[in-house]
Amino acid sequence: MSETTLTHSGQTAPRPAGLKGIAADWASDQRAFKNVSWGKAMMWIFLLSDTFIFGCFLLSYMTARISTRVPWPNPSEVFALRIGGQEIPLILIAIMTFVLISSSGTMAMAVNFGYRHDRRKTAILMLLTAALGATFVGMQAFEWTKLITEGVRPWGNPWGAAQFGSCFFMITGFHGTHVTIGVIFLIIVARKVWRGDYDVGRPGFFTSRRGRYENVEIMGLYWHFVDLVWVFIFAFFYLW
Repeated sequence: MSETTLTHSGQTAPRPAGLKGIAADWASDQRAFKNVSWGKAMMWIFLLSDTFIFGCFLLSYMTARISTRVPWPNPSEVFALRIGGQEIPLILIAIMTFVLISSSGTMAMAVNFGYRHDRRKTAILMLLTAALGATFVGMQAFEWTKLITEGVRPWGNPWGAAQFGSCFFMITGFHGTHVTIGVIFLIIVARKVWRGDYDVGRPGFFTSRRGRYENVEIMGLYWHFVDLVWVFIFAFFYLW
């Protein structure tokens, strides 16, 4: 027995078989994307494209590290800090990771309170997330300054393979730029939440329909993505 589908005119038409049938189902099923806002859909598309970019960066890094014949610098030595007369490996990177992962938790709570229309708690948690993100960027700036002072350049470094410097500045710099942009937009959206723009539907940039806090959720999607990318950078660049 052949299956049928409903056309726009209200008439039925034979359902295609195989892969064409699956494509027809997705093309005609309004439930798949009916409740997704334009802003949220565009953010998912942006994150998907950004995933490819970060993936290419990490694959390039792994290719350079595997293919080079010169010894690769030991991250435990390069990223060590002298505290109390002792070299502690990766201590700054561990603190940076803890700060950024903690900011993901505060962002999740901000989205939760946004669903509840609790303006005060949502704004405070978003500002706390922005503060943690700014702390991360500040520690990353300290890390860059330390390595530049020690002679790390995009074209070389004192410890081994010359590709180390270019990989380090490219990957961490691109991620740090994402965090910085996220901090700026967190502050902007938090200000709008605090003023009640989303409750009254005040027109302007980064606003939504009255009573909708979807921009908080969109910022949450972006921020969780930034945190997730850092987990991969931490694993491949600092622990490998």
